[in-house]
Amino acid sequence: MQLHSLRRITAIGGGHGLGRVLSTLSFMKHKLVGIVATTDNGGATGLLRESQHCIAWGDIRNCLSQLVEQPLAAEVLNYRFDCTSSLHGHNFGNLLLYTLDQLSARPLDGIQLLSRLLNVDNRILPMSECPTDLIATTNDGIQCHGEIRIDKLPVMPRKLSLSGSVTATPEAIRHIRSSQLILLGPGSFMTSVMPPLLINGVRDALRTTQAKVVFIDNLVDENGPAGKLSLAEKVGFIEKQLGKQVIDLVLSNKQEKDLKLPVIGGLQSDEDVYYRHNTSNLLAKLEEAAKQLLVESA
Repeated sequence: MQLHSLRRITAIGGGHGLGRVLSTLSFMKHKLVGIVATTDNGGATGLLRESQHCIAWGDIRNCLSQLVEQPLAAEVLNYRFDCTSSLHGHNFGNLLLYTLDQLSARPLDGIQLLSRLLNVDNRILPMSECPTDLIATTNDGIQCHGEIRIDKLPVMPRKLSLSGSVTATPEAIRHIRSSQLILLGPGSFMTSVMPPLLINGVRDALRTTQAKVVFIDNLVDENGPAGKLSLAEKVGFIEKQLGKQVIDLVLSNKQEKDLKLPVIGGLQSDEDVYYRHNTSNLLAKLEEAAKQLLVESA
């Protein structure tokens, strides 16, 4: 089965990794949905969150900037005010999304409005419309709050969780359940891939969906404890957090005997940025995965 014939593909993650996947599959139009992590508390996003107690807009803006067809539009979204401005440290795209949220009934409405203005046909959904932070519980039982601190942990935590009472965006749950293919990653394992999977609604939907799930590994090991994990350990960590093995296939250049899942290798890097996937190659590998996992419907 070819990707363009699928009724729905859902990609889950954050940062540049999710944006890369979405831009690779942007030809899917409205049949492609991105569920974006909203726990970032660093940089421009962190400044805005600290002052306004809002969701993290940075990864959403990043995804939109990789989906727009006009290079100038991407530059405008990613524009960062310099030290000569009273807005020093802030990002225009983040401020725009926050402003649209203030004028809308819910964050999703603002995202959809900006998507229409930018002629982005793919759907971008926040994992939750409630502000929340990532929490890591270490093996000693100590809780570490916020992605910035979690990224600096010397070893992998025992578990990850979210602060407060966090509900999934209802549309995200619906799309997970109606998808034929779900993609996890690439990106920072703890702070991009994992946060959406920690919400009860998303977790339950992944447990029960009929979709096939593909984990896309990073081309280069990330800094921090997650970069030291084997493929099998990453898959095992996701299984432990979800309470069920949901991954059906892995895209990775690593081959491990301990991993009891099919692996498709041969991933190539972008010519300009060595740690980002080449979009043409990634598309070919995703097509291969779809053919391997999905049977043509009668």
